Amino acid sequence: MIAAIWAQDEQGLIGKNHKLPWYLPNDLKFFKKMTENNTVVMGRKTFEGMDSKLLPNRQTIILTHKPDYHVEGALVMHSIQEVLDYAEKFEGITFITGGGEIYKLFLPYTDVLYRTFIKHTFEGDTYFPYIDWYDWNMVSVSEGEVDEQNIYPHDYETYQRRKI
Repeated sequence: MIAAIWAQDEQGLIGKNHKLPWYLPNDLKFFKKMTENNTVVMGRKTFEGMDSKLLPNRQTIILTHKPDYHVEGALVMHSIQEVLDYAEKFEGITFITGGGEIYKLFLPYTDVLYRTFIKHTFEGDTYFPYIDWYDWNMVSVSEGEVDEQNIYPHDYETYQRRKI
């Protein structure tokens, strides 16, 4: 199964200089809970925006056009088909985790969406690609806790692709 997971603001913003434009510890915990013991797929720029650090307890796939790119402990792939073939054989969930172009490439193959919707507007340079919401059913939504550490109201939303 392929799932996309991301956080966005009210305008669909997801990034600034290959990093998150906000600090929301609750969402980071949610991301960890969902992706642990699964696979995360990201573009090279997103990986390097994370200071080129692998996330523990996850298999990381880095998608890049650079033929000689190598990261110890990660799988480096160079095509959508390589990732799709991997996901077909993998028994867990293959999570698409960014950036914007990677989400756009994999959206047609995605079965489930996990979106953290932050009820605020930020400055940035990367937006989630267009989604035709007619193709998706919301299956759950829950309100995130707001406190001193998590100052932005936010919801966790789950969508499944409609069977047509």
